Amino acid sequence: MATPGAKIIIVKRRKKGHAAHHGGSWKVAYADFVTAMMAFFMVMWILGMDENLKKSVEGYFSNPVGFKKGYSGGRNPVSRGSSPTSMTTAQLRLVSHISQEERFKRAGANIKSKLAESGLGSIGHIDVVTTAAGLRIELAEGGEGETFFPVASAEMKPLMQQLLALVASELSPLDNSLIIEGHTDGRAYSGSYSNWELSADRANAARRVLEQYGITPSRVREVRGMADRDPRMDADANDPSNRRITIVLPFSDAVYEVRPSQAQPMPAPSRGG
Repeated sequence: MATPGAKIIIVKRRKKGHAAHHGGSWKVAYADFVTAMMAFFMVMWILGMDENLKKSVEGYFSNPVGFKKGYSGGRNPVSRGSSPTSMTTAQLRLVSHISQEERFKRAGANIKSKLAESGLGSIGHIDVVTTAAGLRIELAEGGEGETFFPVASAEMKPLMQQLLALVASELSPLDNSLIIEGHTDGRAYSGSYSNWELSADRANAARRVLEQYGITPSRVREVRGMADRDPRMDADANDPSNRRITIVLPFSDAVYEVRPSQAQPMPAPSRGG
């Protein structure tokens, strides 16, 4: 109890404070967290893109200057968003063409690998190449020229069926249409059945086997009988390798044309080849 008349002393104790939340270090940590989340959502967004737009993003970051120059001073698919409606037809074709070319190269490499593993690659002359028109697969006779078809016959031999089954297994996942061509050598038939009919019948036989092993019938755009008008060996029209089946997968934005020389009528033949 205070003594009467005594002076009352009031002591005020001040607590030494710290800056809010121990300074500004929390802001740095928060900024790092936000940056990490933004990067995460960017990755998720890119993973959710379709293949064409992914190629656009890849092309932009690989060569931003060259990519912009190719798209009218920077009006490229990356800067214009992911909506397909904001891209011009030319831009879509370029992106699609690049994507198709890579798929063709993978399919071609797989076919070559399987041919080597199965031992079929040494049979006849087999070419698998990606050209300006698309993926081209050529199965040409070797040796005496009766490995795939007998002379003057469209009855397919078992080795040819095995080759076409292998090819079909790699082409069936693709979306591109198919053009199937039959070619003969320079020897001709006598009578009304000519190399035109023979080459067309062989191409149709190849079509049936391809469809049997997984090619959707609606993908077959054309079946062509080329007779002897597009020889593989120009120097020798009767060379067995001129007798072949060619399968072409055109780019979806390409037109696969017949050369004028291939469209001329064939003179009356004498024997079949």
